[in-house]
Amino acid sequence: MKILVVGSGGREHALAWKLRQSHRTSAVFVAPGNAGSKACATTVPIQADDFAGLENFALKNAIDLTVVGPDNALASGIVDRFQCAGLKIFGPNQAAARLESSKSYAKEFMARHGIPSARFAICDSVNEGLRAATRFGFPVVIKADGLALGKGVVIVQSREEADRVLHRIMDDRLFGDAGTTVVVEEYLQGIESSVHALIDGERYCLFPTAQDHKALYDGNHGPNTGGMGAFSPSRLSSSDLQAIEEGILKPFLRGIQSDGVEYKGMLFPGLMLTERGPVVLEFNARFGDPESQAILPRLSSDLIDLLEATIEGRLGEVAPQWSTAVSVCVVLASKGYPERPETGKPVVGLDAVSELRDVLVFHAGTREHEGRILTSGGRVIGITALADSIRSARRKAYDAVSMIEFDGCYFRRDIGSIGTP
Repeated sequence: MKILVVGSGGREHALAWKLRQSHRTSAVFVAPGNAGSKACATTVPIQADDFAGLENFALKNAIDLTVVGPDNALASGIVDRFQCAGLKIFGPNQAAARLESSKSYAKEFMARHGIPSARFAICDSVNEGLRAATRFGFPVVIKADGLALGKGVVIVQSREEADRVLHRIMDDRLFGDAGTTVVVEEYLQGIESSVHALIDGERYCLFPTAQDHKALYDGNHGPNTGGMGAFSPSRLSSSDLQAIEEGILKPFLRGIQSDGVEYKGMLFPGLMLTERGPVVLEFNARFGDPESQAILPRLSSDLIDLLEATIEGRLGEVAPQWSTAVSVCVVLASKGYPERPETGKPVVGLDAVSELRDVLVFHAGTREHEGRILTSGGRVIGITALADSIRSARRKAYDAVSMIEFDGCYFRRDIGSIGTP
């Protein structure tokens, strides 16, 4: 099979790496990819939002399966376009992807179908947002309704801060059009985690758990980012997983069927483990980043089989196999991330890390220029290590991280130590 992966980040590098391992694969292409993608795939200079270019490439090159990484491509309807052209593609269509691209739509869906979530208010003005924030009490969570590269969530501690944040989002367009409407939610205490589940419209296939670290600084302090690292499995217990299946995944399936939503793809709910059980913070309609870099190395069976079964409504026929190893992924970011990351800095030490056993390097914001690897984005590299315990995996990952250098390199030093058993 010829496979096309759409996207340029660490998630897409991990997907291409895993798909390349299949005995069914004859070629893997990544559009546009990054400097690291070239090790397992052919990079194609077509941007993820150039649907016409991607469709033309897929048709000309007889691509058998396209796998979409970024949320904005799904939200903009790439799946619908490829399906109309007779091309097989993995990911939810535009209507289904709205469960991620509109937080207000997702919150109303959860309320309608009894899926546990925080109390919320949908607000179209700063004054509405302030009234809702005051009603819920502080701290309170303010979310841009649309997509904001994983950074559109702000926890505010006071009415004065809420006023400033709402003005920045709604008047100053901090997140562009994504912040025209905001969702104000009560703040939930607990431990964040996440699950991934393939959805074929009628059934689900649950992946191993993972925990992301969203905040920029150690101890979960600082602004939200796209994710500074992850580990798998997370601290979710068997009773937590049962509660997630009974209280979230099964109602989700009933909800999409009741609403007439054709959802075929990955469902990735962000969760909070509270005293009342698992609660959904948000729905994501694609593989997580950096969760995928922690989960996919633990998959022992063929990813293509799983993706095709999802597209064709045959999830009941597949049973993925998973390694018992623990994985830890540490993200190395550029100075200035997440707001104004510096780029163009040479990255050194990658060759030495590639020789390490049970350590994987997933590129994100990198590009190649005149034989050198340069930084090209906020999150630059993800280092994933596997071991028989989280302590050993952390040690391996951070030993590898210490071997990589670029000007302004920043990483959290507590990935895997927060929220672990």
